[in-house]
Amino acid sequence: MEINELTAPERQVWAAFPRGEEVDLSADDDRAVRARVLRSLMLTVPEVDGEIPALRLTGARVTGELDLHSGVVTVPVSLRDCDFDRGVVLYGAEFRQLTLRGCRMPELWATTLRVEGALRLNDCRVPGSVKLGGARIGGALFLDRAVLGAEPGQQSPGESGAALRLDHATIGEDLRAARLTVHGLARLDGMTVTGYIRLDNARFLHPGHPDNTALQAETLTVGTDLRARRLRAEGRVNLRGATVPGQLDLNRARLSNPGGVALRASSCTVGELWLREAVPVEGIVSLRRSRLDMLRIEPEVWPDEVRLDGLIYTTLAPTLPAAERLQVLTRDGDGYVPFAYEQLTAAYRHIGDDAAARTVQLAKQRRLRATLSPHGRLWGYLQDVTVGYGFRPMRAAGWLAGLLLLGALAYGLHPPRPLKAGEAPDFNPFAYALDLLLPIIDFGQEKAYAPQGGYQWLAYLLIVAGWVLATTFVTGVNRAVTRN
Repeated sequence: MEINELTAPERQVWAAFPRGEEVDLSADDDRAVRARVLRSLMLTVPEVDGEIPALRLTGARVTGELDLHSGVVTVPVSLRDCDFDRGVVLYGAEFRQLTLRGCRMPELWATTLRVEGALRLNDCRVPGSVKLGGARIGGALFLDRAVLGAEPGQQSPGESGAALRLDHATIGEDLRAARLTVHGLARLDGMTVTGYIRLDNARFLHPGHPDNTALQAETLTVGTDLRARRLRAEGRVNLRGATVPGQLDLNRARLSNPGGVALRASSCTVGELWLREAVPVEGIVSLRRSRLDMLRIEPEVWPDEVRLDGLIYTTLAPTLPAAERLQVLTRDGDGYVPFAYEQLTAAYRHIGDDAAARTVQLAKQRRLRATLSPHGRLWGYLQDVTVGYGFRPMRAAGWLAGLLLLGALAYGLHPPRPLKAGEAPDFNPFAYALDLLLPIIDFGQEKAYAPQGGYQWLAYLLIVAGWVLATTFVTGVNRAVTRN
């Protein structure tokens, strides 16, 4: 391109480029710079001895389509607060450093983009799609305060294109996207971030239908932490199969997808999952088959329906009475899930709270009872009332003491007649009642005396009660010993 074909703003840019100087057109009346001029500079670098060329342009109005499809740009590029009247095409392009901070453009198509250093998209406004699928960024990716996708009332980016696509992208350092706003779907499937991800105060907004997904990040891999404090998501957050060895921090988050799944974090491997001081979740939370070192969540944060089958965690915080945690297990959409009770039991045993662990096991047996046949439920009620399924063994002692007192008083006031007069031992109402209650004890009283009428039926009652108490006691204690 010849210099005499350039406009005044373009000549400024052309002259500053070989020395890497910045051109600021934000206060000029004429801010227009043609996209093909910028393309020519980036792809045909003029040589100036002793200088380091770079494109640094602020406040320009870029006309025409900036198309660098598969181009190789060897100089740093910094375009700040520029307005593009058409989309920017960087598909398959290669850059050393690329900054588009504060720029406004209809769309950014940068699939399989390669950047040796950092890619800065802070404060960008893109009502269409930002396509970075398969991108390889050697440094960090900055999306702080960017607004992507069509806002309510505007045309959406369409079914075929998400508002943000970072699927299968690789970021060599960190992803920093505090206060990012995405209207529509953000797709991060298979993305790998070597460092951490920051989504504090970010907003992913794709409401309207229960099956809408706001943040899609299946099999996401993060090197350290994923911090999303005060995150707001309207639509499903899908983290299935994600790996976060540090903290997955959703403290004070607001997750909402009424009638559908609000948080799907199944089959994940996470160091610590935090949902402290979060707004109660609107929608289903699924943590099936995930593995966590620590789960920190208050009971009031859980929604009306959860899915926890196969969830494994070592520590559950904060430490609360078992009764407060058990309420959540009754909300499982899969119904009675034995593993969830076993896992909660293990968590209490991990901190040495055996009483809470027994409470959980008792609740598990009661929940199981509702799934049994009528006779199975009846046997369960007997075990519950008598010995608390073996987790309340002192109940049996109480029942035995009460029945023993009843028998001793009844037969003390109305002694039974001896079977053989003159041969029967002296009658002892206490020993007689004990003989009836405990089948393994024989004081010779039961065989020597025969009650009549209603007292005979009382004897039958004591015998049956003794067998039931003994059987349920042994069964329950055996279960408790086996668990321990």
